[in-house]
Amino acid sequence: MDVTQPQPVLGTMDFGTRVAPDRAFAILDAFVAGGGVWLDTANCYAFWTDPDGVGGASERVIGAWLRSRPGMRDAVRIATKVRHNPLVPHSPETAEGLSARAVHAGAEGSLRRLGVDHVDLLWAHAEDRTVPLEETVDAFGALVAKGAALRVGAANHAAWRVERARSLARERGVEPWTSLQLRHSLAQPRPLTPLAEGGHRMLTPDDLDLARSEGLAVWSYTSLLWGSYVRADKPLPSTYDHPGTTRVLAVLEDVANELSATRNQVVLAWLMHQGIDPIVGASRVDQVEEALAARGTRLTDAHMARFAEAR
Repeated sequence: MDVTQPQPVLGTMDFGTRVAPDRAFAILDAFVAGGGVWLDTANCYAFWTDPDGVGGASERVIGAWLRSRPGMRDAVRIATKVRHNPLVPHSPETAEGLSARAVHAGAEGSLRRLGVDHVDLLWAHAEDRTVPLEETVDAFGALVAKGAALRVGAANHAAWRVERARSLARERGVEPWTSLQLRHSLAQPRPLTPLAEGGHRMLTPDDLDLARSEGLAVWSYTSLLWGSYVRADKPLPSTYDHPGTTRVLAVLEDVANELSATRNQVVLAWLMHQGIDPIVGASRVDQVEEALAARGTRLTDAHMARFAEAR
């Protein structure tokens, strides 16, 4: 598969906690069988649901799956993140941060749990303004220089911080962040409304402008809004209660019917049409199959204009 084209990324946050290892293995198998390539995890997944109160379960499941599937490491690309893993169990306020020591220790732990010698993409999971940006940039650059990460990126960072970090990387002769990960979906909350989900940062026009100007990859998380597009038992949060949501959901229903696609597939196609790789969390094989089938859902410029007018 041409991984330079936008495609669904398998989100593995709940593997080893809410999703048992055997079911996670089946999901991973189905993802690869369907032509999926990228796996997205983090060293902190999912400390908030793990009885041990620390992350690592998701990476351990992926590592076990790789060991049980000889040769599969060559078929997938792995992205993980450092920043949020608690140093004290059940205490998110003790998150590791982005000091050089934390970045190197976090990456080493991830490689050990995954059972690999490198990851294909290492993310800074969120900003850490208690640490000089130069220190963080150098640490990520050093991991690329020694081959522990092939690429590095910034999740939940302001566009100006990303560009400042990239400038510092150029000045210091180290690998710059080349990927952005932010929350984005078709339906949007009311502008300037605080999000209930701590740490989430919405994709903005400035982020897209930076990415397109600099040739950066863009990944979106919470792409399907927890299943709210298709599940009556998963209503959108109150922050989405505004006329734009009503209009865009009506267009979504019409377009899905026109294309004989599910609403989820149209949303994923809408993201991919913009050059965005949508992360899709899955707890069942059929969800993976639905997401991968979205690659065949082709939106026209006319469809995109209808969505833009509705929003």
